Amino acid sequence: MGVNLEKFDESKARSLLKAFSWRIIATLTTITIAYFVTGKTDLALSIGGIEFFTKFFIYYIHERAWLLAPKGSIRNIFSIKND
Repeated sequence: MGVNLEKFDESKARSLLKAFSWRIIATLTTITIAYFVTGKTDLALSIGGIEFFTKFFIYYIHERAWLLAPKGSIRNIFSIKND
């Protein structure tokens, strides 16, 4: 069975929503860890806020870059069989 090498088209809105939902979970984790390390709520929230916006932007760019790769091309590079 052949591999479909067409590019998967995901909307920019979907990429943004995925980035946002993941950042909420990850940022709450970062805030919790920062609080346990520092013992300071204000510092933990500051760290979490900076982390949220920085990584949100980086994740969005990463997600859009992956859409440039045709579907199945990574499998072909690593010779992974799709049974």
